[in-house]
Amino acid sequence: MSTNTQNAHDPARSSDARGLPPLGITGASGNVGGTVARVLAEAGIPMRLLANTPSRAPQLPGAAAVQCSYENTGASRAALAGVTTLFMVSAPESADRLARHKDFIDAAAEAGVRHIVYLSFMNAAPDCVFTLGRTHFHTEEHIKASGMAWTFLRDNFYIDFFVDLPDKEGVIRGPAGDGRVGAVARSDAGRVAAAVLRDPGRHVGRTLNVTGPSSLTLDEIAEILTGALGRPIRYERETVDEAYESRKKWPVEQWQYDAWVSTYTSIAAGQMDVVSTVVEDLTGRPPLSVRDVAEGRG
Repeated sequence: MSTNTQNAHDPARSSDARGLPPLGITGASGNVGGTVARVLAEAGIPMRLLANTPSRAPQLPGAAAVQCSYENTGASRAALAGVTTLFMVSAPESADRLARHKDFIDAAAEAGVRHIVYLSFMNAAPDCVFTLGRTHFHTEEHIKASGMAWTFLRDNFYIDFFVDLPDKEGVIRGPAGDGRVGAVARSDAGRVAAAVLRDPGRHVGRTLNVTGPSSLTLDEIAEILTGALGRPIRYERETVDEAYESRKKWPVEQWQYDAWVSTYTSIAAGQMDVVSTVVEDLTGRPPLSVRDVAEGRG
């Protein structure tokens, strides 16, 4: 590897002419991106927080908040100018999410970004059962085609999602059958991303599966939540047709219903039954369990 390439992937490289750090972080006002920003700040690594609304970005030592949207405009390219390594979380769920991703990737390439670390999804594929996983696949492919170096962090479903899933009667409903899911804590996903960003050159061209410590059925998750939350939680199996029908009480577009239902069918299909050692390998600590997250640890 040449000296120039090494420097391009060094997040501690000196700031640009505007005094802005060369490590760009998106999503810092959210859960995973916020953890990334906090961990890096604690390590003394300067960063540029690229935010649609800079006032919502966390105020952290060494962090400069810059307005930047997921679009290919002069303003976005200016915000990205001087960034060498970019951490890209996915845009909010929407019908045009992929188009927004492509625009932002194009803006990054045109601005001279050298390496994108993208927060992707487990088993992203063009025919991924979880419909939003298809968007992640096509985003990955667009990054590969851009000429920039890349690292993909394919997170499993988040444990935090399952902790918040029971309704007021303590029921989790969906067509997951007896499928298993290696869910990961959002905070662990953020710590993994921060570890990659501290030494991004080491991870160029890698796709990492980010999971929790074990693969569980929704019955097992419900049993753990019952003990951790101190109230009865149970999983109620639905058919796919029943799942679509029960969700009609929330008026949304069809793509959103498809995403909700395929969350469960992807588990039933075995696509989320993945457990890796990535969290411990990169952070030096075991991944948090469902009980840990439900009881507020980590």
